[in-house]
Amino acid sequence: MAKTNSKIDIRKLTYLAVLTALVIILQLAGSFIRLGLFSISLVLIPIVIGVAICGVGAGAWLGFVFGAVVLLSGDAAAFLQIDPFGTVVTVFAKGILCGLLAGIAYKLVAKLNRFVGVLVGAIVCPVVNTGVFLLGSRIFFYESIKGWASAEGVSAVAYMFLFLVGGNFLFELLFNVVLSPATVRIINLIDKKS
Repeated sequence: MAKTNSKIDIRKLTYLAVLTALVIILQLAGSFIRLGLFSISLVLIPIVIGVAICGVGAGAWLGFVFGAVVLLSGDAAAFLQIDPFGTVVTVFAKGILCGLLAGIAYKLVAKLNRFVGVLVGAIVCPVVNTGVFLLGSRIFFYESIKGWASAEGVSAVAYMFLFLVGGNFLFELLFNVVLSPATVRIINLIDKKS
C-alpha cells in the first residue's frame, strides 16, 4: 500500500514540477505582451490544470511561483518604486489566492461535473487575480493612481479599471474560458494514464 501512495506522490510531484516550469516560462513570455501598463498573465490555465491534477495546495504553490516571477521579471517595477512592501504583498496575495480559490472552486464543482469545474476554476482564477490586484492598488497605491488618473483626465476608479486592468482582465478571462475544453482534455488524458 505504501508503494502505491509513494508512486502517486512522485507522479503528482512530477506534474507539479512541469507545471511550475510552465508557469515560469509562460509568465516570462507573457511579459512581452502588454495591454496597458502591465503584461498579460498566460499562467492561469496551468494553475487550473495544477489544481485539477494535484489539488488545491498545488494551485497556491503555482500562484506563489507566478507572483515570484512577476516580481523578479520587473513587471511590478512601477509599483515597487512607490511602495515595495505593498507591491510584494499585493503580487504574492493575488497569485496565491487566485490559485487557492480557483482550486477550491474546481474541487467543489468538479464533484458534479469536471468540465464545469474546470470552467469555474478558469473563471475564478483571473477574477481573483484582478480583484486582489485592484484591492492592493486601492490600499497601497491610491494616491499615486489619483495622480496618474488626473494626468489622463479621468477619476482614479476609472483609471484603475480602464488603464490598469481593463484589457488584461478581459483577455485573461477569454483566454481561460476558450482553453477550458483543452484543459479538460489534458486532465482526462493524464487520468487515463494513471
